[in-house]
Amino acid sequence: MLSIAFAMGTNSPGGGAGGAEAGGALGGMLVPMILTFAIFYFLFFRPQNKKTQEHRKMLDNIKKGDRVITSGGIHGRVTSVDDTVTTIEIADKVRIKVSKGSISSINLPPEK
Repeated sequence: MLSIAFAMGTNSPGGGAGGAEAGGALGGMLVPMILTFAIFYFLFFRPQNKKTQEHRKMLDNIKKGDRVITSGGIHGRVTSVDDTVTTIEIADKVRIKVSKGSISSINLPPEK
């Protein structure tokens, strides 16, 4: 047992064999981690944030008379808009209320 302790002994009087190697290994691991985060940011997070901002801007610009499609696939014309609820007419005198966030797109009315 004593021979193992001598074999694992310190090489420097300050103690801590391999201190430089451990610092180098940390620095060697840090660079790939930063690069991985940067790749994820530019490929996933940034485009998703842009898409969310565009959707929020679209929802803020909804007005009466717009033709919309909900995330459930319902097509209709907006009859009223509140802060969180939008009323959509899907047929003559058939109106439904949907959450404003569930509107996925605004369609331009067909040209006559």
